[in-house]
Amino acid sequence: MKLRLDLLEHLTDQDILEEVLANNHRYKPEPLFSKTGVGSLSSASTEERAQEEARSTALIARLKQRAAASGNKSSSKSSPSPKP
Repeated sequence: MKLRLDLLEHLTDQDILEEVLANNHRYKPEPLFSKTGVGSLSSASTEERAQEEARSTALIARLKQRAAASGNKSSSKSSPSPKP
């Protein structure tokens, strides 16, 4: 997956929460988690990897739409109309 830093400004808390909840079942805390703050992430199955790829593709598409929408608004405000 290509890291799209140009789309980060359009990422919302809800987008992050959806991905966290999708992977939360894989997290396994260590017995002394409260003392050490250490845990591990179990391996993902092939099906989970495919679902992750689909979520990632959908997220990138949503972020591109948000970027285009905010770009249209900002460009129309910043571009003065030409005078004849």
